[in-house]
Parts: sequence; C-alpha cells; structure tokens
Amino acid sequence: MKLSDFKFVKLDKDTVIPTFNCKDEDLTSFLNDDAKNYVQELMATTYLFVDTQHNAVVAYFSLLNDKVAYNPQDKSIWNRINRLIQNKKRRKSYPSAKIGRLAVADKYCHNGLGSDILQFIKWSIVKDFKMGCRFLTVDAYAAAVDFYKKNGFNFFTMTDALDATRLMYFDLKPFNEQLQR
Repeated sequence: MKLSDFKFVKLDKDTVIPTFNCKDEDLTSFLNDDAKNYVQELMATTYLFVDTQHNAVVAYFSLLNDKVAYNPQDKSIWNRINRLIQNKKRRKSYPSAKIGRLAVADKYCHNGLGSDILQFIKWSIVKDFKMGCRFLTVDAYAAAVDFYKKNGFNFFTMTDALDATRLMYFDLKPFNEQLQR
C-alpha cells in the first residue's frame, strides 16, 4: 500500500469529508469537527488521502506555521540547535512548519503510511514551500513519540518528559541536502 494509491485532497470549506475513524478520538474529532474551521480561520491547512473506492479517508495531516525560539531555561538544547546554523546566520528564532495533526485510519494502520506521510511532508516543504523553513516541529502525543523518533525527530527539551505531549523537531537542511545528491 502506497500513498500514490489514494487521492490527495486539500481540505476547504466545501470539501465533503468521507468517513474517518482512528484509535485516537481527539484525532478523529479534529478532522470531523474542527479541521474546516481551522482552514477558514487560516490557522492550519489540512490534507487528506482518500480511498475513493471505499469513500474513506485513509489518513490526514494538518500543517501550520511555527518557529523554534530561544528558551533561556533550556540553554543546552538551544546551543545544540544553534550549532546546526552558520554563525553569521544565528538568531533567537528560526522558521519552522508544525504538524498540527497526523492520523491514519484504523483500517490502514501498520502499513508504513504514517512514515510515508512524514516523508511526503518533508519533501513538500523543501521542494514546494514558498518560504524559508528550517525545521519541522510536532507536539507528539506520548503514544506517538517512538514513531517520530524512528522518523528522525529529536526532543527540544527533557522538561516535558512526563507530559501528555512532547515537543520534537526535525532539521530539514540535511534532508534537503540528501535530496540534492
């Protein structure tokens, strides 16, 4: 099963959202109840992968703008991030895109689609984005932390280790350089 097997749809206010259910009620509810409002308020853009034969959403993700900003309480983490940037380009914040939501329907889980979607998002940002974007961020649910780690994301801090979500990031520059080879 590949993403190319499904229709790719950018959600707008008139999109009829096919059936979608996943294990996480918050993720199911967001798509069915909130995603269109986020689009209308210009807060996030949601994209669907649709199985047209079964009239079902296979997976979806939402993207929004973000920034990686200096936090004086996490100087060691900031120093590690800053070392990724040339000295003359270092700032107190860096442009990023945030994955607001990413979910795969129960019926399509455990086929590698989530990892494929992350690759698709990374590729889309470095190839199609119309603005600079160095990092991809996510507030990963505790149950999804291992998934994001497996896909190259790192923690910003250890202070959220016991929280319901963990702030994580992916540096897009090495990914872009790898694509150039």
